[in-house]
Amino acid sequence: MNVRHLARRGLVLALLALALPACAERGPHVELDGHRYAVELAEDDASRARGLMERTELPADHGMLFVFQDDAPRAFWMKNTKIPLDILYFDAELRLVSVQHDVQPCRADPCPLYPSGAPARYVLELNAGEARRIGVTSGDELAIRR
Repeated sequence: MNVRHLARRGLVLALLALALPACAERGPHVELDGHRYAVELAEDDASRARGLMERTELPADHGMLFVFQDDAPRAFWMKNTKIPLDILYFDAELRLVSVQHDVQPCRADPCPLYPSGAPARYVLELNAGEARRIGVTSGDELAIRR
């Protein structure tokens, strides 16, 4: 290999090294207490109603973010949801107002409701145990990146 080829190869590798972190930033994600989660967004009635129903797994560091247009008391249920979840409720300022820990799949009707306990605009569902693992507390701030 000649010097020119090596220099060009080095430039390509340097550009790739700069581009790869940018690729990792793509796609919606949230940050909470120094932890990052890739999220699917549920921003309309149909996607919010479907949620994580029928899923048999949720990859680590992934979740679903439900986005509503207003602050209101919210209540979620686990009908047709096959994986245990933590349900985190956030207000319009993206501050944590409450958490429902280790919510189990609903096995028979009627399915119980898991209320927010305070008005919420955003709801984040994560794998069960994740909220305790990272140590979230009331008032923690959520950052949403699209």
